[in-house]
Amino acid sequence: MTRTTPLILATAVFMENMDSTVIATSLAAIAADIGTDPISLKLALTAYLVALAIFIPISSWMADRFGARRVFRVAMLVFMVGSVCCALSGSLQQFVISRFIQGMGGAMMGPVARLVLVRTTPRNQLVDAMAWLTIPGLIGPIVGPPFGGFLTTFFSWHWIFIINIPIGLLGMALVGLALPNEQRNKPREIDGRGFVLAGLAFALFAFGCSVVSLPALPPLIGIIAASAGIGFAYLYTRHALSTEYPLLDLRLLAVRNFRITLIAGTFFRLGQGATPFLFPLMLQLTFGLTPFESGMVTFAGAIGALVAKFVANWIFANWGFKYPLVISTAISAAGLVAMGTYTPATPIPIILAVLVFTGFWQSTFWTGSNAFTFADIEDKDAGQANVMSQVWGQLMFAMGVAVGGGVLELTHRLRGGEELALVDFQIAFYVVAAIGAVSTALYIRLPRNAGHQLRSGPGIH
Repeated sequence: MTRTTPLILATAVFMENMDSTVIATSLAAIAADIGTDPISLKLALTAYLVALAIFIPISSWMADRFGARRVFRVAMLVFMVGSVCCALSGSLQQFVISRFIQGMGGAMMGPVARLVLVRTTPRNQLVDAMAWLTIPGLIGPIVGPPFGGFLTTFFSWHWIFIINIPIGLLGMALVGLALPNEQRNKPREIDGRGFVLAGLAFALFAFGCSVVSLPALPPLIGIIAASAGIGFAYLYTRHALSTEYPLLDLRLLAVRNFRITLIAGTFFRLGQGATPFLFPLMLQLTFGLTPFESGMVTFAGAIGALVAKFVANWIFANWGFKYPLVISTAISAAGLVAMGTYTPATPIPIILAVLVFTGFWQSTFWTGSNAFTFADIEDKDAGQANVMSQVWGQLMFAMGVAVGGGVLELTHRLRGGEELALVDFQIAFYVVAAIGAVSTALYIRLPRNAGHQLRSGPGIH
């Protein structure tokens, strides 16, 4: 059961991870087919990430209230419904709503899959089971870009969503046949008011920042929406600090290393979050590559990330946390600068080599940052810290797409050109690289022995 259970659950993890990377190579084709410009599709990317941020916090409560296995199957069904809606979309509005529905399902699949695994696996076999669960999650980003590019180039972009249906149906069938009925914990009272306030804050702020630079809407709409989001965030902060069990416990920000990780990770995600949006578009719109060719280029970063999984533990065990975090964030920012220097004459092998190298260090950062988040967190607060870091991370990735797309649109307008040019992408990469480099400056301020208690603990995963 130890390996059967995680592999069944990994069906959903694979589907979600592949889908999040497969769409990047198809943005230009989708935009042309539904009658919009590629920059506007940043709304679809942010809609998915905002849905994750909104619904991840209630995933554990849903599992305790209705049963993890049942919620997991429903989540896969919702994800498939969203996939079908994406394939049938004929306008930007339909596509954005469809991606939000996908995100609702995706928000439940990952966290609940881990919860089911914890509840159905003996503790002495849990590390091995988690390893089997994460393997498809690592494979998805590798096969996603070339596979999505292949389907888009030789068939149509609709197939990148339709392919989720047989995978999802297989997963639902296996979950029903092979997974046992798990024991449920008594759910604590859900923070309904906090859920509404936080959801409105996330959605309005991300929507406002995304649409403020769109040519189809007046900038005032974006400013009003973002301002309303800030207002709801203020109301949520007051609510959370006066509630015993808030949806997201902001009191944990008083823990120094947790606070540093969230703040530094914010700038890192703002920089890196723009890359899946900007880089494939640049390769297709200014380099003249097909979706398949651009996918064969962009997947190189995932190879570097996979290699890092085998050595990251050793790096942090022997070097500590400060210097690997400084090095990984600095190299990642330098990788964004390198993307800004590329031209159609740049040899592809050089681009691939840089992607593999930066992908290695980006993955190293995620391994170390995920562990460092819990350096000073007490066991009783670990679940809440995990939820907060996941929610904030998804929201900042969404903001990264908004920032990258906003700079791209701004430079395009100031230049007065009719079509996006290479210089528009180059400036956008330089801006997000500068934002990402702030994380390096923050990690430099860490003491040399930061996170030392983790190095003698049960391990870094």
